[in-house]
Amino acid sequence: MKVREVTIFSGEQFEVPQGIQRIDHRATHGWQLRYGGTKLFSDHTSDGSGAKAALQAATKELLKRIATLPAPSLLQRGPSQNKTSNLPVGISGPLLRERRNGRARDCSLSVLIPRFGEKPRRRTIYIGTENTYTPARFEAALARAIEMRTAAEQAYETATTRAKRAQAREHRKLLKERAAAE
Repeated sequence: MKVREVTIFSGEQFEVPQGIQRIDHRATHGWQLRYGGTKLFSDHTSDGSGAKAALQAATKELLKRIATLPAPSLLQRGPSQNKTSNLPVGISGPLLRERRNGRARDCSLSVLIPRFGEKPRRRTIYIGTENTYTPARFEAALARAIEMRTAAEQAYETATTRAKRAQAREHRKLLKERAAAE
């Protein structure tokens, strides 16, 4: 799990996991959890002396949420403003291609397949040639493209959640080791 060093207004330094932010504003001092919604863990002091206990509570809640909630998806949910077709996110086309020695050009849809921790792949779904292209064939190819993209998104989100939970388990183990050493 990614952590960073945070120095609060009192000069005390903390190692803070990703998903927790420090809030120091006028009469508000605490750690804000930002994972599956927000929640403030107040220091309950104006001098920052309760910051360590508040951070421990926020970290405990963060680890609990990671264990029970799916990881936030980084995949694009809506089409780009520049997209001119009504096709769903990750699907482009129909693309018209002319083969080197072909007589008729062929049409296809292009599907972007996201893969966790790797570069995305592009897959092509054949619709037909200029002579065999029909709206029914386009609809069938579009249904296959949507099915392919949906399955890839689900696999991506499952892998993201699995990786996030593994990071949380490692962080929990590290915290236990540190507590035993103190």
